[in-house]
Amino acid sequence: MQKKPPVVALILYASFSPFHFSVPYLVFSAAQPEGPLFDLRIVSSGADSLSAERALTVHPDGGLELAETADILVVPGWHDLDARPGDDLVGVLTRAHARGAHVVGLCYGAYPLAYAGLLDGKRASTHWMAEQDFCRRFPRVKLDMNALYVEEDKLITSAGTGAGLDCCLYLVREYYGARVANKVARTMVIPPHREGGQAQFIEQPVAASTQDAQLNILLDYLRNNLDRAHSIDDLAERTAMSRRTFTRHFSKATGMTLVDWLVNERLHRTRELLETTSLSIDRIAGMAGFQTPTSFRQHFKKRFQVSPRDWRKTFSAMK
Repeated sequence: MQKKPPVVALILYASFSPFHFSVPYLVFSAAQPEGPLFDLRIVSSGADSLSAERALTVHPDGGLELAETADILVVPGWHDLDARPGDDLVGVLTRAHARGAHVVGLCYGAYPLAYAGLLDGKRASTHWMAEQDFCRRFPRVKLDMNALYVEEDKLITSAGTGAGLDCCLYLVREYYGARVANKVARTMVIPPHREGGQAQFIEQPVAASTQDAQLNILLDYLRNNLDRAHSIDDLAERTAMSRRTFTRHFSKATGMTLVDWLVNERLHRTRELLETTSLSIDRIAGMAGFQTPTSFRQHFKKRFQVSPRDWRKTFSAMK
């Protein structure tokens, strides 16, 4: 006799995102010749039909009571970061976690889990654009802003948009193994597992100027001469300051040490060169001022969690 498929409760909320809803809907609706992999149930508070952001209404299979026995509960995004989930949803999520079900928050769906207190003291992920807001609201959560998705104690949270696919495929692997998950991924024409994390997509701009006019001239000089070695003593002399005064002014104006600022600017330069030229990795390292290609690769991997070569494969405009 065939084992019953795991039950997935896909939770609707007001003004839900059609994309975030469609990701788990597509993955957990996947079927094999032997039958469906999951028993997908769309649920909402009061079994109400709900409208998405634009011109889409979904009629659920029932109310939140259908989630009380689900093996997986999925909150696909969240409509308003200021909005706390209702007591009925908090209760369902809390009871599900207590009985050992997987509780999933995709992208901003980490917010209702955090509001419910489920993520306190645990690692979690969400979209990088919400980092400061999330940390301010939920200081007890250990936010990992590089991870595409994080699982701890059967609580799973993911980064934005496409990372929801990675997260859902992870659950397919958990229940059915890599072979089945790979088949589902191939059907959807997506990679079964992505390397790297969302750190490679986070914008990390460095201010083009500061409020210190004298230092602005120096910063322009440094940006135009990143390939050269620069010492604090030389730059202090260039600005007619003592070493101590220069160090203090530079840190106050940029919020960084000279070394950190140079590494940041050099990495920014290497990203531009990787994306817009076909120059070799070694050549790019030298043009950006890294002493050796090995040093460049180490700094790049530490910052973006992928190699320079993989960055080029992903973002190059020379394809």
